[in-house]
Amino acid sequence: MDSIAYVNGSFVPLSDAKVSVLDRGFLFADGIYEVSAVLDGKLVDNASHLARLERSVGEIKLKLPETVGRITEIQKELIARNKLANGLVYLQVTRGADTGRDFPFPKGDVKSSLVMFTSEKDIVNAVSAKTGINVITVPDIRWERRDIKSVALLAQVLAKQAAAEAGAGEAWMLEDGFVTEGGSSTAFIVTQDDVIVTRQNSNAILPGCTRKAVMALAEERQLRVEERAFTVAEALAAKEAFITSASSFVQPVVAIDGKQVGGGKPGPMATRLREIYVEFAKATGV
Repeated sequence: MDSIAYVNGSFVPLSDAKVSVLDRGFLFADGIYEVSAVLDGKLVDNASHLARLERSVGEIKLKLPETVGRITEIQKELIARNKLANGLVYLQVTRGADTGRDFPFPKGDVKSSLVMFTSEKDIVNAVSAKTGINVITVPDIRWERRDIKSVALLAQVLAKQAAAEAGAGEAWMLEDGFVTEGGSSTAFIVTQDDVIVTRQNSNAILPGCTRKAVMALAEERQLRVEERAFTVAEALAAKEAFITSASSFVQPVVAIDGKQVGGGKPGPMATRLREIYVEFAKATGV
């Protein structure tokens, strides 16, 4: 059966969901997106995602067409209409459709466009959570405002395609010799003395919502967390490595560019953090 999408005020079959070819998201990637996980029919850590949405649209002077409260209502209705138990809700806001293709912001009353749809995915029982994933490294060729969750994702598309062609589960992007982040995830390592390390938030990376929650959960359990950049060499010498994202929760990394990390098996820290995060997701879903 065709799933249901939301397009600018209407719930429609996904196959009928359409926006104008003059939509600025289509023409200029002039838009912002978010992806929230759904577990047992409930949104996971959604307030954090919507707070980041508000920050991102503010950074590009884009007005949300609905309140955050109303957006949450729409998300929940989509989940109900699609009978979604486990998966993702995708949300995209663009500057809308103008009368032509002109770079400056539209003049006059052009309303922002809001589109949402869902997809099924059993994040909790993913096989890769037990086996771990391989990652490859690629140059980070993105713009300088990666803290904004822009729909301009060509660099990530190329990185993820390179990973797919190499049979890897993710690509880690490198800049000035250091790992910035994954194509759609945050990169972590665990040092030999059990310090959890991830790059500090800045314009160089997206402030990951799952990253934030996992770090808070780790600190609540008196685990040591350090925010700083790290190299591939340090990652290969680490006890463990892992990634976090809304679409994967916590995933162990067992190899980088074909070289094993931590003996080539998921480590106890990543495994435990995944368990803790799933417990958090189930307890706090709305």
